[in-house]
Amino acid sequence: MSAPGPLRQPDVERTRFEPPQSEATRPFWAASRDRRLVLQWCRTCERAIHYPRDACPRCLGEALEFRPSPGVGTVYAISVMPKPANPLMAGREPYAVALIDLEDGVRFMSNVVGIDPYAVQVGMPVRLTWEPLSDGRHLPQFAPISPGGENETSAEVA
Repeated sequence: MSAPGPLRQPDVERTRFEPPQSEATRPFWAASRDRRLVLQWCRTCERAIHYPRDACPRCLGEALEFRPSPGVGTVYAISVMPKPANPLMAGREPYAVALIDLEDGVRFMSNVVGIDPYAVQVGMPVRLTWEPLSDGRHLPQFAPISPGGENETSAEVA
């Protein structure tokens, strides 16, 4: 009998790159099915962690749990992709890949949507939005927060 292999995604036509799952990320992706953002937290040093892993990168503690996040932050860095970095992203270019500093204290790599990618700026306030994936999960994305505090895009990206 062989050891269990990696978790497999169902054979469904994908229209974008879809992140793989692991045991450590399972709660994160399970919450995404309900369009809820949860972040891993270390109970020893009381800090948020992203991406999910088996031990805290600061204290190496293993007392980890997932807590809800409001998904609000600011753009720390931005790169506009004029050509797709992955063939599954063809037809989406140009698109904005950004590092987002969430209010929870983690830096999150994602896309900024609902705005011309060349208009995304460092320091821009953003809020969580979701893009459906082929297996029922949802990919966290971010959209600008308008001066009135509302998203400038819908809650879900098609």
